[in-house]
Amino acid sequence: MVGGGTIALLLFFAHFFNDLFSGTLAALLPTLQIRFGVSELTLALFVACLSFSSSVLQPLFGATADRFGHRLVAAAGVIVSSTILSLIASMPSPLWLVPLLLLGGLGSAAYHPAATTLARRAATSKGGLALAVFSAGGTTGMAFGPLVIGFFLIRGWLEYSPVLMVPGIVLGVLIYALTPPQPRQTGVNRAKVFDLDLFRGPVGQLCLAGVLRSIAWVSVINGAPLWLVNAKGLSASSPTVFWTITVFTISGAAGGILIGLVESRFSRQFLVTGTMLLAMVPLAVLLLSQPGSAVYFVAVALAGMLANGGLPIMVLAAQDAAPHAVATASGMMMGLTWGTAGLLYLVVGAVQEAIGMSAAMWLSVVPLLPGALVAYRVLRRLQAAGQR
Repeated sequence: MVGGGTIALLLFFAHFFNDLFSGTLAALLPTLQIRFGVSELTLALFVACLSFSSSVLQPLFGATADRFGHRLVAAAGVIVSSTILSLIASMPSPLWLVPLLLLGGLGSAAYHPAATTLARRAATSKGGLALAVFSAGGTTGMAFGPLVIGFFLIRGWLEYSPVLMVPGIVLGVLIYALTPPQPRQTGVNRAKVFDLDLFRGPVGQLCLAGVLRSIAWVSVINGAPLWLVNAKGLSASSPTVFWTITVFTISGAAGGILIGLVESRFSRQFLVTGTMLLAMVPLAVLLLSQPGSAVYFVAVALAGMLANGGLPIMVLAAQDAAPHAVATASGMMMGLTWGTAGLLYLVVGAVQEAIGMSAAMWLSVVPLLPGALVAYRVLRRLQAAGQR
């Protein structure tokens, strides 16, 4: 078997290609709207389908991984998601696209909690930094998704996009072949398939804060392309559309790593609450500035960095609060939060139709405030209880 560094690298790149397809869907929304002739609410349904299957069910797959082995679930997950979601751009109608998003998302739901646990186990120290680097793989993949699919779109090669499944399949095989197996849980230490105590306790409260944070993130990722096209008059194939998502998500990955580097110097509540509150400022500047300008892209970068910066610390806190069910807690923080926010994006889509894209984008910033307050309260209690 190989060392922890090699395993961490495998998990990083598998996370990259697994989450690449979320970025491709976001960038394809204007194209799908033109191709299918559908409304913003239907586009929001596409987002909600992928968010539900890839995120909301992560706690269930986390419990499965805790019971039957993290490497098996992680390897199978990235293979399934890559194989199915690489077909997004090839679907001829919404009736085909919806079930494809639901099925493909299940593979992603399996990969995330299992791989998160493997990533922390591979690290010898600085769990927050290890999780930040792992998380950066997915965020970076999401960032490059629009550029990759934009390249196919601009050249008229969308029918060849299924070739994007190949890296995920290869990496899944390597994860299973090279990662050491884990002892299966037995007896009282065995993870529950559904642990109500996790939802009632601090992990559940962290999830609530995570959902409120994720609403703002999901709204920018999926709403910005439509806002730029429908409210700002840009073309669906404009480079600004693709670069907005890319800069936002890459900056989010960088923000997580930067916070992971300083996690030992500041309290968790300071880092998480501070980044969420500060993110509201560049998000406002983003909406007020001229798309494509230097000020615009600086605001996009700072917004992504701050909106995502505290996520790895929140995951680490949830894992520490549930040492008997680490993958389940990871699935709740990295999956349930995103999935719930994705489902709530249906409401955002309805608001977009009712009051317009610009007003809806402004409203999507508001949840960061209560999210920061909830995170501060629970992290302060965990610190008082001795969990830093």
